[in-house]
Order: sequence, then structure tokens, then C-alpha cells
Amino acid sequence: MQNDKEKFKKEFIWRLIRHSIRAIKFSDKLQSEHFSFRILDQFIGSITSIGANVTEAESSHSSKDYIKFFEIALKSANETKYWLVIIKELTKDNKEEAEEILKETIEIANILASSVLTMKEKK
Repeated sequence: MQNDKEKFKKEFIWRLIRHSIRAIKFSDKLQSEHFSFRILDQFIGSITSIGANVTEAESSHSSKDYIKFFEIALKSANETKYWLVIIKELTKDNKEEAEEILKETIEIANILASSVLTMKEKK
């Protein structure tokens, strides 16, 4: 069972890394539409924060600390959803990709929320 849990963690972190990379490449496309730097900066900051906080949780000193990093990652996922809705509404050529990234962000947020609830119940 522990091996399944460890395997899921590693796969989830790689999923977050791929999601961040896709978002960075997407942001580069949006620059050609003359998107506001401020919006793109907030978007990239929030989406990369998700994976950074999940990764940082691994070196936590306590379960309380571990949960806190997951809560921060969840907040970053929710912020990312906000920026993606704005981007989707403003983009001319990239609505479909914005929607795909939004769907993946929602799935990630759901996993994080479920994880936080499970960890709090075990505590």
C-alpha cells in the first residue's frame, strides 16, 4: 500500500510539473496577442506555486506543516482558475487551450481539496 501511495505522489508531482510547463508555453503564445504582462505574471506565479508547494510539503517537519503546504497549493489552484477565466474571456485565438488548462487545474484542485480533507480527518 505504501508503494502505491509513493507512486501516486511522484506521478502527481510530475503532473504538476507538466501542467506548469504547459502554462508557461501557453503564456508565451498569449504574449503574441499583446496580453497584459501583469495578468500573465499573476497566472504563471499562481500555477507554478501549486507544484512548488506540494513539493515543499515533502520536507515538512510536522503533519500540520505538511497540510498547510497543501492548503496553500489549493489556494494557488483556485487563484489560477480565476486568472484562466479572465484569460479565456480576453483571448482571441487561444480559448480552447485556456479551457483545457482550466479543466486540468480544476482536476488538480479537486485532488488537493480531497487530500487536505483526508489528512485533516487522520490528524
